[in-house]
Amino acid sequence: MTISVGLNRLQGISRASLFAGVGLLVLAACERSAEVSVEAPSDDAANHAVGAPPHWGYAGEAGPDNWGGLSEDYAACAIGSAQSPIDLTQPGLASDMALSVDYATGPLEIFNNGHTVQINFAPGSAMNNGEKDYALLQLHFHTPSEHTVDQVRFPLEAHFVHRADDGGLGVIGVLFEEGAHNDALNPVLATLPQEVSAPRKIDSVEFNPSSLLPQDLAAYRYSGSLTTPPCSEGVAWRVAANVQPVSRAQLSALRAVLGDNARPVQPLNHRTLTAPN
Repeated sequence: MTISVGLNRLQGISRASLFAGVGLLVLAACERSAEVSVEAPSDDAANHAVGAPPHWGYAGEAGPDNWGGLSEDYAACAIGSAQSPIDLTQPGLASDMALSVDYATGPLEIFNNGHTVQINFAPGSAMNNGEKDYALLQLHFHTPSEHTVDQVRFPLEAHFVHRADDGGLGVIGVLFEEGAHNDALNPVLATLPQEVSAPRKIDSVEFNPSSLLPQDLAAYRYSGSLTTPPCSEGVAWRVAANVQPVSRAQLSALRAVLGDNARPVQPLNHRTLTAPN
C-alpha cells in the first residue's frame, strides 16, 4: 500500500498538546547499526555477562546524560554533533520531497527488549524517503515522544526503522496526541508483553504497519542518529507532520509497560531541518 497526501499538519497544532519520545528510528532504534533489527539489548541478566553491552537506561547513572561514558562504543552519545531527537521548530527551508511506503500485512512478531516494545517485520515491506529505497526492519515506541515541536512534547512516538542496501538507516517518526481511540493499536495492545521477552510470532494476529501512519506523509526531514546507544549518526530521519490519535486508556496501557523511555532533545547544531510545504 502506497501512502502519501492530506491531514492536520503539525504547523497548525497549538503549543499546548504533544510529548517527548526509539530512535526510526527510532530509533527507538537500536543497538549497533549493523544489527538494528533488534532495537536495543534486552535489560536482563544475560546482558551483564562478560562481553555483553553495558547496561543503559533512562534514569540515574545509566541514564542519557551518562550514555557516552558507559562504553567507548557509546562515545557518539556524548560527542556526536548530529544527534537525535531534536526540536522540530519552524525552519526556513521547505520541501515537497516525496515520502512513500509499501508495507505488507503479516503475522505480528512482538517482544519487550527491556527498553521498548518492538515489532519485527519479515522482508517485503519498503519505504522510499525521496532519496532512496529502504527495507522495513522494525517498529517500536517511546513514551513520551522523543521529538518535540516548538519545544512541546507528545505523549507517544512510534519509530519505523528501515535499512537500505548500502547499510544506511532511514527512520519514520510518527507523533500521537491524546484523543480518539486508535483501532490500529489494538493488535499491539492485545499482545503487549508486560515483561522482558524473546520475540514471539503470533500467527493468529495479522498486522500491517501502515495502519499506524497518517494518510498524508508530509514530513520534516533532517540527518540525525539512533536515539539509543550507540547513538550512531548518519540516520535519515523523516518525522510525519500529521499527528495520529491515541486514547487515554491506550496511553495508560503503553506507559505501564514502557515507563519513560525518551531521550532528551539534542542540539540541532549546523544541520539543515526541512519542513513540508
